[in-house]
Amino acid sequence: MRSTTSLKALAVAGIALLLAACGSGAPVTEGQDAETSAASDDITIGFSISTMQNPFFVSMDDGIKEAEEELGVTVIVSDAADDASKQANDVLNFISQGVDAVVLNPTDSDAIISSVQALNDANIPVITVDRRANGGEVVTHLGTDNVIAGEIAAKTLFDVLGGTGKVAILEGVPGASPTIDRQTGFDNTLKDYPDIEIVASQTANFQRSEGLSVGQNILQSQPDLTAFLAMNDEMALGAVEAIRSAGLEDQVKVIGIDGGDDAIRAVQDGQLVATIAQQSKLMGNESIKNALAVINGETLPAEQPVDVIVIDANNVSEYSK
Repeated sequence: MRSTTSLKALAVAGIALLLAACGSGAPVTEGQDAETSAASDDITIGFSISTMQNPFFVSMDDGIKEAEEELGVTVIVSDAADDASKQANDVLNFISQGVDAVVLNPTDSDAIISSVQALNDANIPVITVDRRANGGEVVTHLGTDNVIAGEIAAKTLFDVLGGTGKVAILEGVPGASPTIDRQTGFDNTLKDYPDIEIVASQTANFQRSEGLSVGQNILQSQPDLTAFLAMNDEMALGAVEAIRSAGLEDQVKVIGIDGGDDAIRAVQDGQLVATIAQQSKLMGNESIKNALAVINGETLPAEQPVDVIVIDANNVSEYSK
């Protein structure tokens, strides 16, 4: 893998590009191409990613690399390492380097506002992907509707439980838009399941190691727990380890969100009820195409939704590698 702050110019002439759902607001799908009007090899795009310590964002970076090679642009990727201050400094570096556009995957939706405003002041167009900015001028946002993802995850788990049980929520990074939106989705679904009791709700910061430690603590304090509702796969997989170490595989069920390879294998092995798959590689790829389209003066829809997919025992064979 390239370093997270690198320059790689790939000169490719006459590239075809179709901006997914451009101007239509329709869901983003794969395999769409259209023509660009600018010399791509003269274009530099900055991409600030929240963390490369999560497979979801590693997959997103894979999509970025593919678009970089396909389009012949230069993409400078910076890893914020889940640090809002570092992300702000990385954005200032993009401005000083005179990039043509910036794609942001914010660590914190509020903390990123000042960075968006700085980019606005520098007349550098801003695109957000997966996570939103709560202020400043953003040309377009491309990502999953995390409220819907939360609703689907909760409903899938609660139905498996037969509509009754004691459930613990593993929360994501405080302040991150997926954390807020997925919780909203959980809450929306809970209204329809009066016999589901939420007995614990703690942050594990989207990290597997914290999912393990928090999961262990919850299992100790809630010995009759029936399920973990995790806001992402990494925390869900940490909870699976906690359940295994406690010998409670037959008692406690787990669901995650993201659709990573490890989670898909866990579904196949019966360790996860399901994973609600986001298409992170597609997001990374299409965000670069979005950036190039903006640079070329195209008008984009404010929202470009990316569909989620429920991967469970019924269809996991279609997605396993």
